[in-house]
Amino acid sequence: MNRLPSVLFARIAAAACCGGLLTLASVASAQGAAPADPARLHAADQTFIADGTQAVATQRDAARIATARSADRDVKAFAERVSSDDAKITDALRAASPRGVDVPKNDPDAAVLASINNLRGAEFDKKYIEQVALAGEQRALSAFQAEIASGRDEQLKAAAKQALPTIQQHYAMAQDLAKRKHLSVAAQ
Repeated sequence: MNRLPSVLFARIAAAACCGGLLTLASVASAQGAAPADPARLHAADQTFIADGTQAVATQRDAARIATARSADRDVKAFAERVSSDDAKITDALRAASPRGVDVPKNDPDAAVLASINNLRGAEFDKKYIEQVALAGEQRALSAFQAEIASGRDEQLKAAAKQALPTIQQHYAMAQDLAKRKHLSVAAQ
């Protein structure tokens, strides 16, 4: 009988040690999986998250306006393509962002949208092509190229590299659209 209390004590001690180790392991694991501190994100990555997502959101929202306001089938086709592609780019940027860093899903440039919102017909098409398709795609290109060149977060850089060909294609399409509509292809 003397042995029973010591065996029982050994089991209780072993259980307590295992419980303590499990607690320590879960605390260490939780600390390792802590959300990223946005303040510790490199400035180039912070700029990309702000500028890149705004450029894409502006293009996407302006394209939705264009599909409703334009009577030109070429403008509508361009806008539908941009809207679809930019929704995918936005999702990819959100997925690539470091945990704990907020990536705005819908933060378009309100001034750009306001500048086209009340226009119709040929006046709308001209303003949309010049200010949104050309100038807006140029801003998006600049933001994504800057992230590729200067960004430090590998997932964000990879997302920028993956999206860049699509944005380049949008810009080339915008230039072609401007030429067909006899507008200057220089970004405004």
